[in-house]
Formats: sequence, structure tokens, C-alpha cells
Amino acid sequence: QVQLVESGGGSVQPGGSLRLSCAASGITFSVYAMGWYRQAPENQRELVAFISAGGRTNYADSVQGRFTISRDNAKNTVYLQMTSLKPEDTAVYYCNADRAPYPDFWGNGTLVTVSH
Repeated sequence: QVQLVESGGGSVQPGGSLRLSCAASGITFSVYAMGWYRQAPENQRELVAFISAGGRTNYADSVQGRFTISRDNAKNTVYLQMTSLKPEDTAVYYCNADRAPYPDFWGNGTLVTVSH
């Protein structure tokens, strides 16, 4: 059974930092590309950051320079370091494991709230 379990969400003031983690089990983690997505109320889910199996990264323009995605294949875990957080970063953050053309997998999400 595949599980992706996100953690590290919470409430933070603007300008603050958080580190999200996503622990994977039931897959050969090292061959999967991993992504962090987010969904704010009444918005569509959007890709925030992506890291390939080989370690290539890509970021949404809105988080470029503030967020960093990384992976630890020994721990089957992907991270999202978020700095200089803004109120518009408030959303539920989801972890995704992708190995096209095979089915992908999603976690249940972790809530990040940025407010005074």
C-alpha cells in the first residue's frame, strides 16, 4: 500500500519560514519524480515545486527564490523549505509522486497559514 504523509504545516507570520516533509512508503522512492502542490480556498491545485528522480528542480514563478525542494532517497522523504512566507502562500500543501506513464500518488495534505 502506497502512502505519502505530509507534515510540518502550521501557522506562521509573514516573513517566516516553515519546512514541509513528505514521507513515502510502498514505492521505490528513488525512481519517482516528486512534487509539492498547493490549493487555496476556491482556487485550483497548482504545482509549487518539482524534483526529478535525478534531482533536477523546477519552481513556480511565485515561489522562485523563496522555496527550495530537496529529497533524501535514503529516508524516502521529500522536503519543501519555505522562507519569506507571504499571506498568499496560505493553502493546503500536497505531496505527489509521479512516474509517468504509471499512476501517480497523492498525500492528504498539510495546511499552511500565513497571517499576522
